[in-house]
Amino acid sequence: MAREQSNSLVGRAHELGVLKELDGSLILRGSAGVGKSALLDAVATDARASGTRVLRAAGVQAETDFAYAGLHQLLHPLLGRAAEMEPAHRATLTAVLGGIPERAPSVMALGVAVLDLLSLAGAETPLLLIVDDGQWFDVPSVQVCAFVARRLDELPIRLVVAVRDTEPSGFDDAGFTDLVVAPLSPEDAAQLLDERFPGLSADARRQTLEYADGNPLALVELPANRQGNTEGTLSLPRRLEQIFADRIRALPDEERRELLLMALDGAGRHQDHGPHYTPETTTAARAAGLLDDSELHDSEPAFRHPLVGSAVVQTASPNERRAAHAALAGRYAADLERRAVHRAAAAVDPDPEIAEELERAARSAVRRGGATTAVHWLTRAAELHPRPKERARLLADAAYVAGQAGLLERAEILVAAADQAGGRVSSPDAVLTAAYIALYRHGDVAMHSVVAGVLRARHAQLDDVMLTRLVNLLLALSLFAADPAAWVVTVEVTEKVHGRLPPTTLLCRDAWSDVVRRGAPIKDRLREAVTDFAEPWDLMRLGVAAFWADILAEFRPYLRRTAERERDSGAASSLMTILQLVMFDGIAAGRWDEAVRVGEQGLALTEEHGYDLFGHQFRVFLGIVAAQRGDTARAAELQAVVDAWARPRRVGFLIQFAEEIGLLSALSSGDYETAWTYAIGITSPGTFPPFVQHSSRTLLDLVEAALHTGRDELARTHLAAAKREGIAEVSPRLALLVAGAEAMTDPSQAAFGAAAGLPAGLDFPFERARIRLAEGGWLRRQKMISEARVALSDALETFERLGAHSWAERARHELGLGRPGAVRAQPLTTQERLIADLAATGLSNKQIGERLFLSPRTVGAHLYRIFPKLGITSRAALRDALDDLDD
Repeated sequence: MAREQSNSLVGRAHELGVLKELDGSLILRGSAGVGKSALLDAVATDARASGTRVLRAAGVQAETDFAYAGLHQLLHPLLGRAAEMEPAHRATLTAVLGGIPERAPSVMALGVAVLDLLSLAGAETPLLLIVDDGQWFDVPSVQVCAFVARRLDELPIRLVVAVRDTEPSGFDDAGFTDLVVAPLSPEDAAQLLDERFPGLSADARRQTLEYADGNPLALVELPANRQGNTEGTLSLPRRLEQIFADRIRALPDEERRELLLMALDGAGRHQDHGPHYTPETTTAARAAGLLDDSELHDSEPAFRHPLVGSAVVQTASPNERRAAHAALAGRYAADLERRAVHRAAAAVDPDPEIAEELERAARSAVRRGGATTAVHWLTRAAELHPRPKERARLLADAAYVAGQAGLLERAEILVAAADQAGGRVSSPDAVLTAAYIALYRHGDVAMHSVVAGVLRARHAQLDDVMLTRLVNLLLALSLFAADPAAWVVTVEVTEKVHGRLPPTTLLCRDAWSDVVRRGAPIKDRLREAVTDFAEPWDLMRLGVAAFWADILAEFRPYLRRTAERERDSGAASSLMTILQLVMFDGIAAGRWDEAVRVGEQGLALTEEHGYDLFGHQFRVFLGIVAAQRGDTARAAELQAVVDAWARPRRVGFLIQFAEEIGLLSALSSGDYETAWTYAIGITSPGTFPPFVQHSSRTLLDLVEAALHTGRDELARTHLAAAKREGIAEVSPRLALLVAGAEAMTDPSQAAFGAAAGLPAGLDFPFERARIRLAEGGWLRRQKMISEARVALSDALETFERLGAHSWAERARHELGLGRPGAVRAQPLTTQERLIADLAATGLSNKQIGERLFLSPRTVGAHLYRIFPKLGITSRAALRDALDDLDD
């Protein structure tokens, strides 16, 4: 039975209106049969009519365990254009979707590659991406889709996902705008029923309306099956499934077998990618309304609704299902993962050969980023192995993969199964110890809910010492999770026991959680508290607060003395945290060589003691230094390692710092479009959301990226929001950033002089040098050559002292000095010179393309060739390089 077209969807005017006006990403939520797929069909039809290209994928239960199966569906029509992508992005994408990479890519690396491919296609025609039944999308695909969705601003790309509201989905916390698809109103339900079945008797009409309860699928299926259960003893989805099952049982045996192969192979969902099973005979199934005959879907045979596929599987006997899996295993002789999974599903008795093949498939899944899938397959392999020793090994391997993927509870269960160990106890002491170990060793921030639960339920029975320790633990878990929802719970819990907590704990709560709104009074509170700490843990917590308040310099003597003491006493966990603070103080103060040495010492210490969380903190700070110095290769390497570890564990603190590495690295190399992409991934222009600490840290970065890509108004919007929030009052560094952003957006000698003259510039030399560089460039363009040379020489001296090589090169070009050892510039073609001249004025690739009738990608390709010819590495150096070329 054909689905309704967009102009005849009864009762869906509101939903269609929202979808028509969509700009960005949206998730449709509703029950089975409520009409989500019909709405997707409607928006796809309208999009095609307006010249938009539609890419569509659907989650299927049979493919939930196959890493990137959903992403492959979605992008398959575009993969032929992979040759046009940036080489590094192409390699990442094709390794994941076209083979087995040597190591699993990070979500960030793959997400950027997908954005590159989509931008390439979107430059020619707008795109609409549709994902149906997203609750069955595999986890890695969901993570990449969520990454992409957060970065669709200003791209002619929309993404719509439909999920069932009764089943958990990886898209649930991906940050999409929600649109609930409710059942039809009584009036609309009656209209739909009367249009479809005008001759229905009054009793049948009343019973159908009552039982369907506004569900469109039920309204069009129940009248033809009134002889069955209509009294409500089955849930509506089960009743609909039973209706389809009755039709399936009436089919010839051969067609039932064909439909079973379709269902178990993940076919039957309008997919035109890959070699899914295509049935040879479907005449009776089509006549029974089990397959979709809509003209919207003219590729492979497709089940009319996912409930049909589940009914096909449910009506088959165990032997029939095993036989179908065996047949599919033979079909996929050249596909390790699919063959192994189907062989395992067909097995009844232990079989070491199948177990070993499934283990190899699990290794393959890990390399492609499917750690969760690998855990399932290794566990099943253990069930299939006849030897106890091998079963224990496979379970231990599954536990290891689960731990690496952040599935720590599953890992504990698997470890217990492997070595017959017992479970955990739940006393406050045990929770405290277990949670700290899990956090510091494995980055387990999921213990937040456990600790919050203990505090909520038992705070009245806890003594003050244990209460404070648990609250401090909750603060640490919240800090590393960097999840606003977790912070809301933490603030609520601390307010409940506020009167029993020491001032230091409350100070840390305010500084660690939301420095924009709570940070202004913190400086004075910190200065008072630092003179009265007793334990190194106290200094550690206060030091972290000083980090967010940007006054670590005042803690420097305490940090150094404590580091020496803890190094001698062997208190490793305290020493690691203190060393991180010493390192970040060095980064802020411009002692980058010292910071790197401390970071490498700390990293070695974490590896010696197995504290993975601290190890990745040192890596992320080393990545910050590399990015600021322009060592983009080293920065990218550290960024990828940190992101791959932190993202599956949801350690938001590290994820945000990893994005900051990408942002700073892009700024250092003059790749302002990429910098903009990273900046808006951290915070949207004009917003400093509660409990998002990095939104204020990256204030100047976002403004500078916006100005260099022609988004001047967004830069002003962001600066206005910073002023409105009073960010300059929070810390000396933030005051410097606000002043620098103001000078860049509304340049004048007075504004730049006020920013560069702030006392904070002495404590934060890199930020001040960036402001001086911007000042010098502006003065030179105003033909104020003498003043420009003073500002640029000041910036150059600082950049050279810091070892910020790419920034120093930029300053030298502004000064007309050129790069030491630079080769003579090569001549440009006429078109290259025209593009270079426009880029030197600050126009973005998109703006240049509009003037020259070229795509932004083509402009970028020209600039990629122009830079080496001129002996430069960034857009910022274009103007002087072109002047040199003319001399």
